[in-house]
Amino acid sequence: MNPRLTLASSIAGAVLVALDGTVLTVAQPTLQRDLGASFAQVQWTSTGYLIAVAGLLVFAGRLGDRYGHHRVFGIGMLGFGAASAGVALAPGVGWVIALRIVQGVFGALLQPATLGMLRAAFPPDRLRAPIAVRTAAIGVAAAAGPVMGGALVAGPGWRAVFLLNVVPAVVFGLLALAVRPPRDTSPARLDLPGAVLLAVTLACLVHALVALPGWALTAATAAVTGAVLVRHERRTASPLLPPDVIGSAVVGSALGMLVAASAALSGALFVGTFLLQDALGMNPFQMALVSLPLALLMVLAAASCPVLLRRAGARRTTVVAMALLALGIHALSLASATPALCAAFALVGAGFGTVMVAATHVVVREAAVESAGVAGGLQQTAMNVGPVLGVAVATALTGTGGGPGLPMTALAAVALAGAVPGRALPGPHTAATDDHGQSKDRTRVPAGR
Repeated sequence: MNPRLTLASSIAGAVLVALDGTVLTVAQPTLQRDLGASFAQVQWTSTGYLIAVAGLLVFAGRLGDRYGHHRVFGIGMLGFGAASAGVALAPGVGWVIALRIVQGVFGALLQPATLGMLRAAFPPDRLRAPIAVRTAAIGVAAAAGPVMGGALVAGPGWRAVFLLNVVPAVVFGLLALAVRPPRDTSPARLDLPGAVLLAVTLACLVHALVALPGWALTAATAAVTGAVLVRHERRTASPLLPPDVIGSAVVGSALGMLVAASAALSGALFVGTFLLQDALGMNPFQMALVSLPLALLMVLAAASCPVLLRRAGARRTTVVAMALLALGIHALSLASATPALCAAFALVGAGFGTVMVAATHVVVREAAVESAGVAGGLQQTAMNVGPVLGVAVATALTGTGGGPGLPMTALAAVALAGAVPGRALPGPHTAATDDHGQSKDRTRVPAGR
């Protein structure tokens, strides 16, 4: 598959997942009424999917490294589309929950492959632009999702929301399976015990953060299996998490920034929804209009980030972006007039969009081609665990009765804390030097000076 078609497939997969999440949020109230479901059952339509995705992302990335990213991507897309069609035809909420979990399994297959394909198709010095385009497309999907979801729910009904995925999933899935790219797979053996341990650890962690019944037991399970995983990965000959990826200070710092940024953003949006609708009396449509600058600035930030990375380097770019994100969240907690709210959302979008492109670029670029799937899986895991953590923090602090000020301040602090790992990222001179290196398979980036 040529680079342009690979980029188009990567964008399609990322947008499909982003749209699925945003339109489902709009459709859930109608789904609940139509199927006579309880609130807990509706919550599981999201939570079941999230647990399946979080537990399998890294192993799915390793499958891509082992058997080919295009092949795994194609299977993931076809399965995702089939599960979406099944949800649209589901006779009851139990079927919806079960099929959403199946959808999460296939979503875990396709998501790391969207980054693994890019790493294999583009040399390190040309990765900035594809990742920026992919991120901008996700921003557009995030903005369009609620509008499309609302129109579909108001018209054909909530089932049409899931049919939205089917055609693009089938087209790009078949296309990926039909094209035979040059073999770029890794000979490393699959670490099945490590995959099981990691899946259980992450699934239990997500379950505990969502604060579902029995969360204390699952949190303890996550701690135990996590400790066993670390011991296993240090001893096995073919670890699921390669030392050159998981042991890299640069990769670890970039992943930490992604967790902090996505946690701060999701938590702030959770609190902001109640702030705008309850405290300021806006209806959902007015709220969507006021928050539109977030998506717009996220797209513009993604488009401009490659230039910032070339001129300022990942270190300065991400640190400033995290500060902008924190400032936007703090401004959102203080604003009440529409212009101030729009400006606050714009700052949030600019900061998050920049961090997402820059940190993702570092993670994917630093990984060797044979570990690109694992790197993509780790990036996607950070982007899935972060929002759960942010909403958990927001929920806990909102329940204290102090209004939106306390949770917003805490989330702004999370964003500022996330800027600290940015000091380990490469500066402009380092990035420029590496971009013109001779290695085709790996670009070494020093931790910083």
